Amino acid sequence: MADSTTTPTGSAGVRPEIGLIFGALLRADFTVLLRSGRTLLLNFAVPIFILVIIGLRAPKGGASAFAGPGFIVALALTYGLMASSLIGYSNTIARDREAGVFQRLRVTPAPTWAIMASRLAVQIIVDLIMTIIVVILGGIITKTAFSPGQYLLLVCVSILGGAMFLAIAQGLVALVRNAAVINAVGRILYIVFLLLGLLGASGILGTTLHAIADWSPVGAMINLYAGVLNLSGWDWTDTNGLIATAGYIIIGAFIGIRWFRWDAR
Repeated sequence: MADSTTTPTGSAGVRPEIGLIFGALLRADFTVLLRSGRTLLLNFAVPIFILVIIGLRAPKGGASAFAGPGFIVALALTYGLMASSLIGYSNTIARDREAGVFQRLRVTPAPTWAIMASRLAVQIIVDLIMTIIVVILGGIITKTAFSPGQYLLLVCVSILGGAMFLAIAQGLVALVRNAAVINAVGRILYIVFLLLGLLGASGILGTTLHAIADWSPVGAMINLYAGVLNLSGWDWTDTNGLIATAGYIIIGAFIGIRWFRWDAR
């Protein structure tokens, strides 16, 4: 991230301990998040709404791969992770950058890495809370008893998925400065990823798009969730999902760090 400002060390010339700084940043970011109705809606209400609607309307028995309990929970989790990052996180960062929030924070003793790490940590924690709520509700609605190991693996996949969509969102705010453009691009990416992941993975668009969809962010997440819910059936499709997820994280993080600017000019 571009950093041309020298960080002051306070009026007494002594920088406060990094733990105190990071704790203050976390509290501030959590407070902002809790006061944002739109962000909470994207993080919690939307995936729960999808889970309830699809779960109650799905055929009982889960014979179809696209109607089984695992797919329903995976879809709700993927939808929630993607919405909170591509629409929620990217817009919050863009608006704060245009409002000069980051410039004001950079004249405090807080290191620049701590400012951004706090934002990312808050989003990851919210994603974990959303995952736990959706999985528990998913088990109740679909009448499926996930084992403790499956709960743990679902949380691990959600951490990976949250990191992947956050990396993509961070790359977006690094490449685009204007908040309105970021909002529009984020929504377009959201629709493209969702349609490609769902329609492509279903096979109705042909084998070529099916193969492409498996490497898309949504396709990779759905395959990973399906893989950890049925470890005995783990195959190369699930492994490719893991590789694709790692690739998106690395590329998005590189772009998001290398070209991010703290001001909108």
